[in-house]
Amino acid sequence: MKVIGINGSPRRNGNTAILIQTIFDELNQQGIETELIQLADHPIKGCTACGGCMIQKNKRCVMDDDFFNDCLEKMVTADGIILGSPVYSAGVTSQIKALIDRASIVLASNRGLLKYKVGAGVTAVRRGGAISAVDTLHHFLHSKEMFLVGSTYWNMVYGRDIGDVEQDQEGMSNMKNLGRNMAWLLKKIHG
Repeated sequence: MKVIGINGSPRRNGNTAILIQTIFDELNQQGIETELIQLADHPIKGCTACGGCMIQKNKRCVMDDDFFNDCLEKMVTADGIILGSPVYSAGVTSQIKALIDRASIVLASNRGLLKYKVGAGVTAVRRGGAISAVDTLHHFLHSKEMFLVGSTYWNMVYGRDIGDVEQDQEGMSNMKNLGRNMAWLLKKIHG
């Protein structure tokens, strides 16, 4: 089994990556392979609403000059997906939004590619807007017929500067529990 984590932060190895890695640590302890994708290293352009993917129906976006199609292929072949974003203006970053906007259309044109996969959205937040950001990530996952994984609280951890999230003990405990819950569900599905 494999879970990919997509860090939608424009900052590589920041708070969002720390959250995903915390979940990965729990998954790895259960023998589940993980891979971190940092969109800071792989810019993705926004959807142009050209409709090409709806015509071709080949599981790809017609814009083939960025990392999007490679990322989508990794999502399709994974058993689980974690989408992570810091909160920007009470929402997700433009990097993760570009990914889910393009993926939404390609996946709607090729139904069922993420069906029955396990997913979760997580956010690193300084103060407010986390619920809105988590909802955006979860709406995408849910609309693709994925099983959402939760924990004992909403999937958010507080911190501003890199590493600050590690001081939010409740939030980090929630991420660890999220990893354990994801491992449990993956094992039930793939048992």
